[in-house]
Amino acid sequence: MQKSHSGSYAAAGVDIEAGYKGVKLMKPYVERTNIPGVVSGIGGFGGLFAPDIKGMEEPILVSGTDGVGTKQRIAQILDKHDTVGIDCVAMCVNDIICCGAKPIFFLDYIAIGKNEPEKVAELVKGVAEGCVQAGCALIGGETAEHPGVMRPDDYDLAGFSVGIVDKKKLVDNTRMEEGDVIIALPSSGIHSNGYSLVRKVFDIETADLDAKPEELGGKTIGEALLTPTRIYVKPVLALLEAADVKGISHITGGGFYENIPRAIPDGLCAKVDRASVKIPAIFSLLQERGSIPERDMFNTYNMGVGMSVVVAKADAEKALEVLHKNGEDAYIIGSIINGEDKIVIE
Repeated sequence: MQKSHSGSYAAAGVDIEAGYKGVKLMKPYVERTNIPGVVSGIGGFGGLFAPDIKGMEEPILVSGTDGVGTKQRIAQILDKHDTVGIDCVAMCVNDIICCGAKPIFFLDYIAIGKNEPEKVAELVKGVAEGCVQAGCALIGGETAEHPGVMRPDDYDLAGFSVGIVDKKKLVDNTRMEEGDVIIALPSSGIHSNGYSLVRKVFDIETADLDAKPEELGGKTIGEALLTPTRIYVKPVLALLEAADVKGISHITGGGFYENIPRAIPDGLCAKVDRASVKIPAIFSLLQERGSIPERDMFNTYNMGVGMSVVVAKADAEKALEVLHKNGEDAYIIGSIINGEDKIVIE
């Protein structure tokens, strides 16, 4: 297979041999993600995985798919490609964990203008790091060269993950009630949503991304904008074992107003204490430079809260203790009240 070559295809802009080199370079990163259950390595027509369902009465598969979005344009400008793969994994596995499911494997898809093996390997390196953080295996993927459709230095990274949970352990909101507590898990920054507005406000095509505004405490604008999305799988799995979790929301596009209500049943409302929300400096800088109304900020960005969980008031102290032990600086941002609005921020 390594001897495969098509001069005609190469003349059209697709380098088959570059693809082979990319696979060779990425293999060590992929091998880092191997966990029990992996049946096949990369290179086959399908990724094989044998899930451990011992002890499960009704195993349910939970899937999630997403991409990095226009954040990857910043990676392209900075020529730094080893972190957006973390974002790609995070956007999928953080959704899966909202159901209480443990992610077990991941596949990526890279569309690229010109297949540069080293760049592709860097992208997969980030994906592999995300999988390690999530405790899942990278069992396959695809790289597609798109000459004439994409610019040579352009790429689009997306992925797909599958998790598993016993039906009786699915997280739903049927037991949520007035008085329950909302706990915030801090974000690392903007994560992977709202970057079309970010790019407009900071004018990233012409801006000095190496500038260090005083508000960012020594970080460059580029570093702040490219900070990878946090992966919450391991701390949330630990929390699920220790406390009665009644709802989980991954705060992505649409911010507080779209995502927190997705875990709230009819007749109840999430009351968020605005003053308690710990907002990272990058959001304040973005809001100030873009003259963005606060309502729009909370309706577009995570505002420092990457995930929220709802637990009974009696379980709040235990939940915070478990999350702190698992590296999350979690804190309470509100409570559940009766009401039809689903969410109020005041």
